[in-house]
Amino acid sequence: MSSAVLIDYGSGNLPSAEKALKRAAADLNTPMSVKVASDPQSVAAADRLILPGVGAFAACMAALSARDGLIEALVEAVTVRGRPFLGVCVGMQLLADRGLEFGSTQGLGWIAGTVERLRPAVPAAKVPHVGWNDLQLETPSPLFPSPPAPVYFTHSFAFAPVNPAHVIASVDHGGRFAAAVAKDNIAGVQFHPEKSQAEGLAFLNRFLAWRP
Repeated sequence: MSSAVLIDYGSGNLPSAEKALKRAAADLNTPMSVKVASDPQSVAAADRLILPGVGAFAACMAALSARDGLIEALVEAVTVRGRPFLGVCVGMQLLADRGLEFGSTQGLGWIAGTVERLRPAVPAAKVPHVGWNDLQLETPSPLFPSPPAPVYFTHSFAFAPVNPAHVIASVDHGGRFAAAVAKDNIAGVQFHPEKSQAEGLAFLNRFLAWRP
């Protein structure tokens, strides 16, 4: 049986994310186990990896770096062995070269770009950006085979990839920014699938079945 590991590094909405992943896995054609793990051995051995994140970029990166051997295990599984990877919210932002929240903090650097504060062009678009929004599909991807229903966001910063081709979906909140990114076996979403009801579960199901 293949395995999907939700990474516990002290930053993320783990109970609801785990519940959503298990529900999504139950609808797959082939059995898949879903577990929460923080040890490098489980991460390195996983068939699929999900990195959540809640809060500030710098704090999340510090928490990830503080887990001895965890980043090395992620690099081995994702960039060397090519295991499918999903970053959620700040977990997506950590894919960038750096984040500009509370100074400049180095990220994982798996998708070139920076994480910058939202600066809506219209006063009605508040920051933090909280609530439901439609996605605009930008680049064909099996993760979004058709225009999705609205999904749920809560954030103040957004990932700006260097290469526009890495943006597979965007959202407009007083200006357009990346809502989902992908490069090879690496994907990330700014929205919260575990809070996005049926559309979120459908997206997680597609990620668990994704064969990049």
